[in-house]
Amino acid sequence: MEIRGAVAVITGGGTGIGRATALALAEAGAAGVVAAYSRSAADAESLLPELKTLGARGLAEPADVTDDAAVRALAATARREFGRVDILVNNAGITRAVADHDLEGLSDADFHDVLDVNVIGAFRCARAFAPALRSSGGAIVNIASISGYRAGGSSIAYGVSKAALLQLTRNLASALAPQVRVNAVAPGTVATRWQTGLHGEEGFAERAREERESVPLRATARAEDVAQAVLGLLRMDLVTGESVIVDGGKHIRY
Repeated sequence: MEIRGAVAVITGGGTGIGRATALALAEAGAAGVVAAYSRSAADAESLLPELKTLGARGLAEPADVTDDAAVRALAATARREFGRVDILVNNAGITRAVADHDLEGLSDADFHDVLDVNVIGAFRCARAFAPALRSSGGAIVNIASISGYRAGGSSIAYGVSKAALLQLTRNLASALAPQVRVNAVAPGTVATRWQTGLHGEEGFAERAREERESVPLRATARAEDVAQAVLGLLRMDLVTGESVIVDGGKHIRY
């Protein structure tokens, strides 16, 4: 895929991995970037001047991925404003921080909420954007997690949702072929606001320090590293249904 001149839509586009991906796409020459958000309006709006500096037209659009009407409105807005959509990055995600052993601490409602955003939300977006992506010969990249491969992470619900997202990636790759490629990036620990929100500033700093002492590449991933993988998959024209783990090699020693 030629990123120069492309139009991309990123859910959860105002912060963390979404923001880094938006900037990386603009730097690579994307003509338009739509940063969709559900809660982080100010963050998404603050991204627009940076995109403009890099030569891309940016839009910050509200879109709750649990609301099919809102997702379809987002797809309609993107196509109306830019005339096309080439790239969809399903980055919106939530979790519930509950220790795995605390089964009673994870309610049915928690499970449903996490699945609704992380899995069904990605499906809603793929469904709504499929016509535009088919027309442009576009691509989807889903942001999964290492938690989709192994036990662990912030909660059972989160890990199950990311495992399901990896399977959704494979199913969509088959369903949307040959016009649209669908892949995923599965980050390990990433130094973002998400992690400091879960562990606190000091707690995350200590976790990251311990991790850097053990992972093969001696580094904690940044949002920019995940964005790099997203762009790599977008450029791989004969790759679909695959997932790339971004964790400094930690998974090979689990």
